[in-house]
Amino acid sequence: MNRLHRLSQWFWLALVLFFVWDWWYSPAVNLRLEPPLIAAGSGQSSDAGHCAMAGAMKK
Repeated sequence: MNRLHRLSQWFWLALVLFFVWDWWYSPAVNLRLEPPLIAAGSGQSSDAGHCAMAGAMKK
């Protein structure tokens, strides 16, 4: 049980360190440029019709 406890401690420490590293080194996400959650995985392009796209530049 001691070995399992030690492994779980290392796992959670590594996970927390990964989240801290990711938070510091990843660019901020602009939520206004993200597709709406309702379209996640639908395969359809979200280029209009959502309030989050207001003010976005058209191609």
